[in-house]
Amino acid sequence: MQLIDGLFLIAVIMFSAVIHEVMHGVAADTLGDKTARYAGRLTLNPIPHLDWFGSVLLPAIFVLSNSPIFFGWAKPVPYNPYNLKPGRFSEAIVAGAGPLSNLAIALVGGILIRSGIFAGAEDILFLIVAVNTMLCLFNLIPIPPLDGSKVLEALLPRSVARGYGMWRARLESNPFLGMAIILIVVLVFGGEFGTLIYSLAGIIAGT
Repeated sequence: MQLIDGLFLIAVIMFSAVIHEVMHGVAADTLGDKTARYAGRLTLNPIPHLDWFGSVLLPAIFVLSNSPIFFGWAKPVPYNPYNLKPGRFSEAIVAGAGPLSNLAIALVGGILIRSGIFAGAEDILFLIVAVNTMLCLFNLIPIPPLDGSKVLEALLPRSVARGYGMWRARLESNPFLGMAIILIVVLVFGGEFGTLIYSLAGIIAGT
């Protein structure tokens, strides 16, 4: 991968991850929790959101190694679930807002590719579609601390959700353990995950 292409890929991952985190804050703010607003995190300025490992170094490693998969993250936007409007799905809405924002970006990119408005820029647009498809799917993996764990807990029957919630709380209290499990899953199923990402991105883009 050429240097310019690699830098562009890192930039796409970085800004897509920033939008993802901002939408968590927007959802929480809408549901009554102003923590992200008071922390200055309801902004598209990337500086307050950057995690130098997850937003820059890790994507750079994937790019330099020509990895078939790639992902990254920004600093989690803070929120207080106790400030949210009461309801079983409030925390799941906040969690799901991030992946849904990436899905929305991917769909807009797909529409632009299909429309032919930006003829000659299809490769750039497809990269945006692929990155945001990846961020959406990756974050919906139901392993804490990823967003999918909160979404799944809200969807499970209450009897099952209670036990799952206790397991989620234990892993969230030790995020390094959760991330270790996630990295193992990615290493074991990385090829299949990459194939799924590009297949779905191709469907979205109509290629």
